[in-house]
Amino acid sequence: MALDVNTVSRVELLDITTRVEELVRDSSVQSGICVVSTRHTTTSIILNENEPGLCSDILNLLERLIPPLAGYGHDRIDNNADAHLKAVMLGSSESIPVIDGKLVLGTWQRIFFAELDGPRHRSVDVTVIGQE
Repeated sequence: MALDVNTVSRVELLDITTRVEELVRDSSVQSGICVVSTRHTTTSIILNENEPGLCSDILNLLERLIPPLAGYGHDRIDNNADAHLKAVMLGSSESIPVIDGKLVLGTWQRIFFAELDGPRHRSVDVTVIGQE
């Protein structure tokens, strides 16, 4: 299963939790695991709290740690090495338990698609594995 995602900024966090929950609900899996992943090398999937200040802090931290156009070798090709490096740090997937047909997330946990080189049309793969 795949989710279409359209981003509007070069760097942004999109909360995709509700959409992933719908796919899990529509599957027949009652007990198992949901893997949320991205195939794009300049995007990531992360779990965290959807609080505007924290989301801004995450993006600001990434910018400070890996600033754009800082002399990276890959920039000689297309000026987006920082996006690739940020994606390496954050990772391309998250695995979330499914119990009683529902995602098992912490009280404040949400699933985010991290766009690091947008705006673009992207897709997110959602695989639900388990027992009915």
